[in-house]
Amino acid sequence: MTTPIPTHPGAVLREDVLPELRMSPPKAADALGISRQMFNRILNEKAPVTPAMALRLGTWLGNGPDLWINMQVKHDLALATRQLTEELPKIRRAKAA
Repeated sequence: MTTPIPTHPGAVLREDVLPELRMSPPKAADALGISRQMFNRILNEKAPVTPAMALRLGTWLGNGPDLWINMQVKHDLALATRQLTEELPKIRRAKAA
């Protein structure tokens, strides 16, 4: 059984934040000072929340950047772990000389 992948921050924005704020994606993109295309890529989980975007989101929503960047890191790490599941056991642990 595989471990579920943590939620992409774009899904949280799309499913929770924007409906709670009663805000359309174009208005949110404008509020964040980014292009509508970039915001849609994040909402559709096609682009990551970068450190700069985490700063924008954290400032806009008042909850700081850590929540957003940590959510992205957990998502990315779980995906990478799943993708490397056969490779990781082949790597030998380094030993001090």
